[in-house]
Amino acid sequence: MVTTTYQVQGMTCGHCVGAVSNQVGALPGVTDVTVDLPAGRVTVTSEQPLDENAVRAAVDEAGYELLGA
Repeated sequence: MVTTTYQVQGMTCGHCVGAVSNQVGALPGVTDVTVDLPAGRVTVTSEQPLDENAVRAAVDEAGYELLGA
């Protein structure tokens, strides 16, 4: 298992957490998504390293901006 933490900009509420969790959680190989709302961090556990562009696209689809890992 691989765990990576990403910085995400724009999350402000529980809806934001759900939207990001659902989009990122739908990526192939993802087994867990944890969001630290106050810190703006999203920690993703996956079976193998994820393509950052795929994570960026999922976060963008949820309506937020991935600042990086």
